[in-house]
Formats: sequence, structure tokens, C-alpha cells
Amino acid sequence: MGDLLLVRHGETEWSRSGQHTSWTDLPLTEHGEEQAKSLAPLLTGRTYALALASPLGRAIRTAELAGVPGVGLEPDLREWDYGGYEGITTAEIHRGRPGWDLWTDGVAPGPADHPGESPAEVGARADRVLARVGDALAEDAGDVVLVAHAHFLRVLTARRLGLPPAEGRLFQLATGTVSRLSTEHGRPVIAEWNRQP
Repeated sequence: MGDLLLVRHGETEWSRSGQHTSWTDLPLTEHGEEQAKSLAPLLTGRTYALALASPLGRAIRTAELAGVPGVGLEPDLREWDYGGYEGITTAEIHRGRPGWDLWTDGVAPGPADHPGESPAEVGARADRVLARVGDALAEDAGDVVLVAHAHFLRVLTARRLGLPPAEGRLFQLATGTVSRLSTEHGRPVIAEWNRQP
């Protein structure tokens, strides 16, 4: 069985400032581009059965700079829809809503085209992605690489390990990193996490 490689895109202005970024399609910063390039040694020399990226520019550019071959776009890999919290930091949210927690409370409603998502809704998207890559992993034709976003990849990790979506809170994920989910005795495990060159 192949491994599932999770690549978080490089730094953007909002990831650096801590602003929630889902549909706002910010480019990588200069540092983010360097982070993406530095991932190439961690991703080359592998055989890939499937390579997918979020359709947002920061993920596509990271895949390109990291040298991930043959990347297809997968809409379900987009980041958690933060609704009314798009572009707002956690500290700003806490001023009006003390004790707020994304993982248990979800987000404030946003505009009609970005209403926001609950942890369960993000978990459903993660389950669809895992179903899509399941055959490629099982065929042992190589690894699967997913280039996407922090909160979404954290939820996907929880679901791969058989945990509820909100347990993604346990897996901090930095920009410009590669993580590897593998198997041991037929069970999904975390083999490497938050790896940087």
C-alpha cells in the first residue's frame, strides 16, 4: 500500500498574520515560494499513483515549485470555508466571542456564495477525497500526494485515522511542510508530521 503525502502550501501574507484564509486567493510570499521550492527533495524520487491539489493558486503554485508531477485539481481539497470569519484573526474573533473555537463552534455565516462550513461538512469533503484516493493507495502503484491547506488537511488526517473531524485540532500544521500517513499492521498511522527540509 502506498503512503499518503500531505503538503501544506507555502506562506501567504494572511497565513503569516494569522488571518483565516479560505476562498481569498492570496499568492505565496517570497518566503512562501522559497518554502515550496525547498520541499522538492522530500517529494522527488517517489513514484506517484495520483497527485492532487486544491484549485486555489497558493496550492497550485506550491505543487509547481515543489516539483510534484502530473497534478490534477480537486475542488474538495479547498480550505475550510470560514464564512463571516474570512480575513479575521482568532484574537479578533475572541473580542466579540470569547471562548470561540473553530473545531467545536464552527464559523459565523458569510455571504451567500461562502456561507461557512461546520466541522462535519469539512469532514464530509475529506471523506470524499479519501474515497477518491483509496483505490490508488490500495493498488500499491505508488504514493498519493495532496497539496492543500492547514485546517482541511488536519481534518483529513483525523478522518484517515478514524477520528471525528473536530479531532483535527490535535494536528498542528505549519506552512511549507510535508506529512506522511502510512499504515502499520493494516491500520492508518502518522509516519511523519510537519517535515521541513
